[in-house]
Amino acid sequence: MNKLKSTLLSLVAAAAVAGCSDPGSDREMDRFIDGLMKKMTVEEKIGQMNLIAIDGSVMTGPVTESATGEKIVSGEVGALLNVMVPEKIRDLQELVVTKSRLGIPLLFGMDVIHGYNTVFPMPIGLSATWNMASVEEVARISAVEATAQGVNWTFSPMVDLSYDARWGRVAEGAGEDPYLASEIARAYVRGYQGDLSRNDNLLACVKHFALYGAPEAGRDYNLVDMGRMRMYNEYFLPYKAAVEEGAATVMSAFNEVEGVPAAANKWLLDDVLRKQWGFDGFVVSDWDAVREITVHGIGDLQEVSVRALDAGLDMDMASQGFAKTALESLGEGRITEKQIDRACRRVLEAKYKLGLFADPYKYNDLKRLETDILTPEHRAAARRIAAESFVLLKNRENTLPLARKGVVAVVGPFADNRPNQLGSWAFGGDIEAPTTVLEGLREATKGRAEVVYAMGCNITDDPEYERVLASWGRALARDKRSDAELMREALAAARRADVVVAVMGEAAEMSGEGASRTELGMPAVQQRLLGELKKLGKPIVLVLFSGRPMTLVEENDKYDAILYAWFPGTEGGPAVADVLFGDAEPGGRLTMSFPRSVGQVPIHYNGRQTGRPAPADGSITRYVSGYVDESHLPLYPFGYGLTYTTFEYGDVILGSAEMSPGGTIEASVEVTNTGSRPGTEVVQLYLRDPVASVTRPLKELKGFEKIRLEPGETKTVTFTIDSGMLEYYDNSLERVLEPGAFDVMIGPNSAETKSATFTLLK
Repeated sequence: MNKLKSTLLSLVAAAAVAGCSDPGSDREMDRFIDGLMKKMTVEEKIGQMNLIAIDGSVMTGPVTESATGEKIVSGEVGALLNVMVPEKIRDLQELVVTKSRLGIPLLFGMDVIHGYNTVFPMPIGLSATWNMASVEEVARISAVEATAQGVNWTFSPMVDLSYDARWGRVAEGAGEDPYLASEIARAYVRGYQGDLSRNDNLLACVKHFALYGAPEAGRDYNLVDMGRMRMYNEYFLPYKAAVEEGAATVMSAFNEVEGVPAAANKWLLDDVLRKQWGFDGFVVSDWDAVREITVHGIGDLQEVSVRALDAGLDMDMASQGFAKTALESLGEGRITEKQIDRACRRVLEAKYKLGLFADPYKYNDLKRLETDILTPEHRAAARRIAAESFVLLKNRENTLPLARKGVVAVVGPFADNRPNQLGSWAFGGDIEAPTTVLEGLREATKGRAEVVYAMGCNITDDPEYERVLASWGRALARDKRSDAELMREALAAARRADVVVAVMGEAAEMSGEGASRTELGMPAVQQRLLGELKKLGKPIVLVLFSGRPMTLVEENDKYDAILYAWFPGTEGGPAVADVLFGDAEPGGRLTMSFPRSVGQVPIHYNGRQTGRPAPADGSITRYVSGYVDESHLPLYPFGYGLTYTTFEYGDVILGSAEMSPGGTIEASVEVTNTGSRPGTEVVQLYLRDPVASVTRPLKELKGFEKIRLEPGETKTVTFTIDSGMLEYYDNSLERVLEPGAFDVMIGPNSAETKSATFTLLK
């Protein structure tokens, strides 16, 4: 072993004894990294700024003989992504530690979005739980399973706000509200990172900074254009919350902001993220985003790499803009070694905090594969949390819960479709692991009711659309029989039944990245099947799989019950059965407004008043800010969701009619369970500033509490309102607190509230 490697290992040992015994010791970390960087060449520093995907030969042969292996040994790589074989991760880490000049460990990144092996509901569904403990639990289990297989860095949470259901990536987010999304962002970070001295926590990566969820026309990667006041008051808040919670890394977005792509936007990455918010981790680009800046039209690869480094980007994912051009740019004086050192140090600090210098094989305990993957405890959590995410949109005459008797006909292309149940971004999920809705219902009714099944139709009958969808994924599940034959089987099954459960909606490939849609309804072939089933006069329960809000006006009018199940994950089938038969209640509340028509989007509850507001009841008239062919109101508002009981709200009672700056005021409401079953309610607090120096939202969520009540039970829910909840950024981007009247609104959703008013004194 050469003298340099021996010296480095001595430093590592010192870190294990000193720095890693006290992970919060910045002094020990600085001492260690200072010593390491003095020994690094410029090329090795640039290598730490390079994140690449593995080449295929890594998975089929010895890592030492692969192109990836050669780059690792020569110090050209700081991190890898998408390595999914634990033994290969161990081999790659051993290769860099033992064969490269300095033995600097690698980061291994993966899109662990809503579980790893145990797949939970898509994030939009998880957000519908309004339960931060459940969100944190999902992140925690995800971290346990991913780290058991060598992954130590997740590209999650995605905290982009979006008001536009056409954008496919709403499936990965937390909906339309800044406050709720901020609380969810914090919960994800806590669950993923926790105590980084453990080997079952990993680095979180907040994405996509910034504004990625507001593309024009809902088209992924498209232009984003908005004023800074809106950025600060709405879209920035979840990113900031995640940073405040201690997120170790941030991912820049694909889109441009004020004419500059985010990966090279100095105002975003330096002024806002670091100087204003105090972020001290490292920033990584999204996939190939540095190279894609050239397509935006502001320079060649060398030029945009110079701009990205100057802006504050520390690691380049996939495009290798830094790896290919930084040395040349340094020689030409276009960048400085100080800039390279800055980016390299941030990456090394993350590795130090993760404990990799103390133990490079910290995440390579292969024994954990036998104890930490798809455990009964993890699956039980997935089942419970899936049920908590389901939103009951309609329940005519208490159609649900169903009785375990008679004949239940289960139809639809998603009733027995394992891959589709997982949704998108489920790379670690075994497509054979999910229990389907059909299987869940049969298990739940064993010996007590008969369950008959017919697929009824394919997901779509558009051959070209189907071809495109099939090329993207594995969940299309086309049956070779004709549509007519499939429908005949479904109608025959339904004629025998006492109730029909139709499991329909979107395919997993219809939402997610790159899956923007111009229509938000169900495919026509599914609508035709439902129409024929309706003619039989049987009660119809519609269970919908989807990653976004859909347009459901006709379905809401025609069918007896609608349960929105999102993409529910590994245990989605049993969870659906639990809810349909009343063993669990549908616990979800919407975090995005559901439009009546795609022509209404973007639509959200917290808009602003115009000089000609549309009627509050949604009626149609001219010369107001509405439509002449449809109500301006959503079909289902933000915060909406039914249960198997009913709740009554009393009047809002304020602790005082006045509040001093810096003081607080209490707002209370009595909530009573007026039904015959126990139930959970999400009590929501909204505020409005009706007169301000600039226009303000009609209402803003500022608090919520999830309560459970027995039949006849009443509980008083009290919220404490403080000055910070009344502040906002004005059009000079100053944080202001303005005296005057404030409306307090409390209710079960954003559209049904009771209100009171207090005055903030000067």
